[in-house]
Amino acid sequence: MLRFGLTHAVESAIRMRIAAGIDMLELNAGNRTLCPTILYDDERWYLVDTGLPGNAPLICDLAQAAGMGDRPLGAILLTHQDIDHIGGLPGFRNAEGSVMDVYAHNEDRSAIDGTGPMLKVSPERLATLLESMPAQVRSGFEATFLHPNAPNVTRTFADGDELPIAGGLTVIHTPGHTPGHVSLYHRPSKTLIAGDAMVIVGGELQGPIPAYTPILPQALQSLRKLTEFDVDTVICYHGGCLRTGVNARISKLAASL
Repeated sequence: MLRFGLTHAVESAIRMRIAAGIDMLELNAGNRTLCPTILYDDERWYLVDTGLPGNAPLICDLAQAAGMGDRPLGAILLTHQDIDHIGGLPGFRNAEGSVMDVYAHNEDRSAIDGTGPMLKVSPERLATLLESMPAQVRSGFEATFLHPNAPNVTRTFADGDELPIAGGLTVIHTPGHTPGHVSLYHRPSKTLIAGDAMVIVGGELQGPIPAYTPILPQALQSLRKLTEFDVDTVICYHGGCLRTGVNARISKLAASL
């Protein structure tokens, strides 16, 4: 069992069973809702994205509620470098008993390892974020991303990689939102974990948010890759999940380029 310190304030949190081997989480803090994903098999569980700084204890509580029991956390898979996706990583890395791998695409690795700048975080924004964190959470964040003494990413994945996780997970490199953004396809449940490649707004699947997507034309081109997969359910980190007409909607988005 992992043991943690302080947590970042979250007003409510729930989990949703998508299918055997995959759950979606909803972490609600004010006007922000984040949706990490838990994958699991008989021996281990795996986490896609880590929420905000300090969210690790809450995510582990939700994993226990999902029935993980004494199964260890086998790996963390990061879809990209944005703070709301990697911010909770220090809590997992610094927890007592932590031995998991951390996966990311090589194009975002330096930002996650703390050896290169985060693409969308100005010094002013970073200072504001640090001021908002509880002292212990801030200390862990600084030690992990600002003054690291070791790489955070232990394994990189690339487009087309097949990971032996929870029955099979395909890596889809979908750059544009960040250079190393990936989406993940869980073959047994036909679930697409889209990261920020798409969002759900008002129950409708949409493309990436332009204001937060530095290379929007590339991000839109990346949507074409997603049409190659038979998707029953899509999980968007911002917006939750959609189970109806997903293939048709992705095809329509890709055709509108």
